[in-house]
Amino acid sequence: MKNGTRSWILYASLLVLFWGVWGAFSSEPNSRYGYPNEMIYIIWAFTMLIPAFFAMRGNTFDRRPVAAMYGLIAGLTGAGGQLLLFQALSDGPAYLIFPLVSLSPVITVLMATVLLRERITRLAVVGVVAALVAIVLLSIPSGSDDSDSHGPWLLIAILVCVAWGVQAFCMRKAALVGVNDATTFGWMTISGLLLVPVAFALMGGLPDAAPWQAPALTAVTQVLNAVGALFLVMAFSRGKATVVAPVTNALAPVLTIVLSLAVYQTLPSVWGTLGIVLALAGSTLMVYSDEKSGESSVAPGAADNDVSPVGR
Repeated sequence: MKNGTRSWILYASLLVLFWGVWGAFSSEPNSRYGYPNEMIYIIWAFTMLIPAFFAMRGNTFDRRPVAAMYGLIAGLTGAGGQLLLFQALSDGPAYLIFPLVSLSPVITVLMATVLLRERITRLAVVGVVAALVAIVLLSIPSGSDDSDSHGPWLLIAILVCVAWGVQAFCMRKAALVGVNDATTFGWMTISGLLLVPVAFALMGGLPDAAPWQAPALTAVTQVLNAVGALFLVMAFSRGKATVVAPVTNALAPVLTIVLSLAVYQTLPSVWGTLGIVLALAGSTLMVYSDEKSGESSVAPGAADNDVSPVGR
């Protein structure tokens, strides 16, 4: 492996670690203390400032219009998707919403192959398909839900899926036109903060008093979410979108399930177990295919730009 040409694997692995842990504990503030999802979003938006601060140290903020365009699109589609997801979950069944939303890598892969002309080997295609199937299987609940299987939430969920697929594509596109990781993440942070008033409006004002543990636990878990988002930007600037998107979306839920098994002592369903196997197999195939190709996928925006939220 040439030095740096496959560094996306490191950042994708860190993303899986941070988002896997975040996924295992992210529902605690709401389920344990009844903390509103909109407040969780607001705290997340401000926690983005932490990795943004470290990312910008020693880096120049790219003031070009193209940097602002891709950064804002990536930020608004990501943050806007979060808000839309909360709305969908308030009206529809989670067991149908999450499998639909988690198919966002399909949008990213299609856009990357058509618009970026990213080449994908047959072996990688098998891996992508396995990872996408795994994402759906991991989202199937172990129990039953009598919620309506149709309604306005369906359109909202589709919009979230498209938004997050476009977000991932814009991260990769920004790096290809020479925008550094810190700038892209900076614009994503700004975008998340811009939507804070919208979250307040959806919540109808400040919530009732909550125990201090609710905002504290939210802050801790959402820092993991925010740092993971920075690793996502860095992974997309160093690896093909057709590989990074399915790998990260398939493996993070696997770690979440493993942690849930250890902490909550809950066994995955048969579908979940099959999903874990497919996710690991698909991700291995995609990484192996990318290694075997020997083709550098590092974009100009990643060159000499190794930022880290824990220092340089």
